[in-house]
Amino acid sequence: MLQQGLGRMIEQVAKDRGMEKKVIVDALETAFLMAAKKKYGLTKEIEAHFNEEIDDMELFQFMTVVEKVQDETIEISLKEAKKLDPEATVGDSIGVKMDAKKFGRIDAQTVKQVITQKVLEAEKDLVYKEYFHRKGEIISGIVRRYERGNVMVDLGKTEAIIPPREQIPGENFRSGDRVQAYILDVQDATTRGAQVVLSRSTPLYLIKLFEMEVPEVSEGIVIIKGAAREPGFRSKISVYSKDSDVDAVGACVGVKGTRVQNVVQELRGEKIDIVPWSDNDMQFVVNALAPAEISKVIIDDVNHSMEVIVPDDQLSLAIGKKGQNVRLAMQLAGWKLDIITESKILERTNRAKKSLTAIPRVNETLAMGLYQNGYDTFEDVAKAEIKDLLQVPGIGDEEKAKSLKQEAQVLVDQGVTTDKLVNPKRAEEQAKEEIKPEEMKKEEKDATEKN
Repeated sequence: MLQQGLGRMIEQVAKDRGMEKKVIVDALETAFLMAAKKKYGLTKEIEAHFNEEIDDMELFQFMTVVEKVQDETIEISLKEAKKLDPEATVGDSIGVKMDAKKFGRIDAQTVKQVITQKVLEAEKDLVYKEYFHRKGEIISGIVRRYERGNVMVDLGKTEAIIPPREQIPGENFRSGDRVQAYILDVQDATTRGAQVVLSRSTPLYLIKLFEMEVPEVSEGIVIIKGAAREPGFRSKISVYSKDSDVDAVGACVGVKGTRVQNVVQELRGEKIDIVPWSDNDMQFVVNALAPAEISKVIIDDVNHSMEVIVPDDQLSLAIGKKGQNVRLAMQLAGWKLDIITESKILERTNRAKKSLTAIPRVNETLAMGLYQNGYDTFEDVAKAEIKDLLQVPGIGDEEKAKSLKQEAQVLVDQGVTTDKLVNPKRAEEQAKEEIKPEEMKKEEKDATEKN
C-alpha cells in the first residue's frame, strides 16, 4: 500500500477548499507521480492512479513488449505481457503495476509540496473563472490590511487588492472596514499575489454608481456617454435621454439632489457635475465648461482644438480651481481647449489690425479678412504662399496677392516689426535692455585698462 485513507482526506480537502473532488485527485496523482520519478529517475515512463475501490494510490510503469528481454527495467517479455493483456504484441507499451514493497514509502515531503502547489494553482484557476466574468461590476469586501501601500480586501473566497493608483487620494481605511469598489481586472492563475484588482478612482466606478442609484440609467432610458475624474476632488459625467419626456440631468440629480448626493457620499465628498451630452461638439464643450458663461467658440479641426472665449469675469470659473474645470472638460469632450478672455481677444484683434494695415492698400476690412484666415501680422503675410493668400476674401487675383506679399516684405526689409508698430515705447525699452550689457562690458574693459 502506498497511502491508505486517501479517500476520506480527498473529500475533506475538497469540502474545505470548495473544490470538486477531481481537482484534489488530479493534484494527488501528479504529486505521487513526481515523487516516484524523483525516486526512480525521469527516464522511466510512470503513471499514478488513485484507485477508489482499494482507497489507495497505484503506480504503473509502462514497459516495451519484446521477444527477448535485454533491459528488464524498461522491457517485458511477450509471455509476461500476455498475462496482463492477452492481445499484447511485440512493440506495444504496456502498464505494469509497480510493487509497493519493492520501493517502500514515497517521499512524503515531495508529495506534500506538490499537492500544496497544485491545490493553490487550482484555487487560483477557480478564482479566475469566478471573477473574470464579473469584471466591470461593483463588489464589496472587508479591509484586512495595508501592504506596501496596497489595500488588501477580503472578498470571502479570495483576497483582492486596491493598488495606490486606484485609491482615492486622502482616503484611509482601518482593518475591518467594509469597502466598495469596481472590479478593474482579474489576472490569470500564473499571477503571483492577489488576482482581483479593484479600483475606487476609475471613471468607470463613477458610471457604475450612477447605474445603481438611477433606475432610468439601469433601464437604459438615460445613457451615460462618458465620465472624467480627478478622484476625491471633482468629476463630470455626460448624459442624454432616449425619452424626450425624461430629463437626463434631473434623473441623475434626483429629488432634492438625493441620487447624486448618495454617489458624492460614496466618493468621500467628490464634487460631481452632470453635463447634458450633445452630438454638436461645440455645444458639448459649452455644456462641459458649465457653470462658466461662454461668449464664443472657435474650432480648429486640423489640430482638434477649440479656442473658448469668455467674459473677463468668467475666466477663473471656466478654468476652475487649479485648472480642474477645463481639464475635466477636455477629458470629457476629447478636445484640446484654450480659454481666453474677451479683452485678450480684443487686444489681439487690435494688434493684428494695426500690423496688417501697415501694408499699403490694406484697409480694416481686408485686414480683418486676413486675420480671420490666420494672418496675425504683416510678417505672416510676407512669409505666406500666393495660393494661400488667394483664399482670403477681398484679395481676388494673383497680382494683388503678389503685391501684398511684396509690400509686406518691404516692411520686413526696412526693419519694421509689429512690436514697434503696436507698442513703440516698449520696443524701444527692450532695445535699450539688449544694448545695455554690451555697454557694461565696454565700461568694464575701460576700467581694467585704466588700472
